[in-house]
Amino acid sequence: MTKYEIMYIIRPTVSENERKVLIEELSSIFTNMDSKVDNVDEWGTRELAYEIEKHQKGYYVVMDVTATQEARTEFERRIRLNEDIIRHLIIKDVR
Repeated sequence: MTKYEIMYIIRPTVSENERKVLIEELSSIFTNMDSKVDNVDEWGTRELAYEIEKHQKGYYVVMDVTATQEARTEFERRIRLNEDIIRHLIIKDVR
C-alpha cells in the first residue's frame, strides 16, 4: 500500500449537510477497499487563485490515506464523475 495526500475542492453552492455526506462518501471508498484514511482535514471555504467554472470560492478538503492502487483508481474515477467537485489533486506522499 502507498501513502497519498489528496486535495479536492467542493463547489461553494453545496449545502453543509450535502458537503458532510459527500466527504464521508469519498472517505468510505478507501475504507471499503481495504485501505485506510489516516486524516481528513477540512480547510473550509477559501478564495480560489483563479476562477473555476464561474466560482471564485471553494470548500477545500485535504486527506491523508494509505491505499491500494485499486482504491486510488476507484476514488479518482468517482471524483471525476462528481459534479460537486470542481478540482482535485492526488500526490504520492514521500514523507
